[in-house]
Amino acid sequence: MKKLSTSSKVYLFLIFVVLYAPIFYLIFYSFNSGGSMHNFESFTLEHYNAVFEDSRLITILINTVIVALLSGLIATIIGTLGAIGIVSIKDKKMRKTLLSLNNVLIVSPDVVIGASFLILFTMIGVKLGFTSVLVSHVAFSVPIVVLMVLPKLLEMNTSLIDAARDLGASKRDVLTRVVLPYIQPGIFAGFFLALTYSLDDFAVTFFVTGNGFSTLSIEIYSMARTGITLTVNAISGLVFLVTILVVIGYYFVTNRSKRVNEEVQR
Repeated sequence: MKKLSTSSKVYLFLIFVVLYAPIFYLIFYSFNSGGSMHNFESFTLEHYNAVFEDSRLITILINTVIVALLSGLIATIIGTLGAIGIVSIKDKKMRKTLLSLNNVLIVSPDVVIGASFLILFTMIGVKLGFTSVLVSHVAFSVPIVVLMVLPKLLEMNTSLIDAARDLGASKRDVLTRVVLPYIQPGIFAGFFLALTYSLDDFAVTFFVTGNGFSTLSIEIYSMARTGITLTVNAISGLVFLVTILVVIGYYFVTNRSKRVNEEVQR
């Protein structure tokens, strides 16, 4: 593996500074007792206390987590089965067509997806709220899961499946005891990515939320429109912390899965 040159290291350092400096600036002033983002007076946790004392914010936070977990779980199940179905298709043209349709959903602007779901829910008479948000989050998360699971399926040696069938394993046994354990890292990667996308999504949720239901991204936007307060900083800091924990959890689970697979292969 080649070592990075000095210029490359400087370039990467500047990129990370540009990306993370605003976040750390925001979090730094969330501990400011002065109530503004200009002069840091003294350290305080009053803005975080205000977040946890606000029952409405706590409800919105719980709603956000529930939607993220449910959409991530449902999207992982659908996306995993979809990826297995795509790989099992023998017609190469059909397989490429399905993959292209899957990729189109990923690169499509969130505004287009959100507006499309808004029109759909209006046409079929679905009230905007928890259900509409959950369905839309599942929809834009499924293609992500498919992309995470596909590489593991493609690198899987088909002789494992043939050997299992020769030993008398049924289709269900092959799926549950051979295929799913092998692609487990991809499944976890898809779940955690779907979870993160759901937690962070604003554009699609903005179109399909309603009936008093709100998520954290929508609430932060609404609070910011009335004027930036350090409570917004505190909420944003908590969201950033949760995102970091999700990423750490993802790496912990995937590394553990890799070690288990290596031990099994030995």
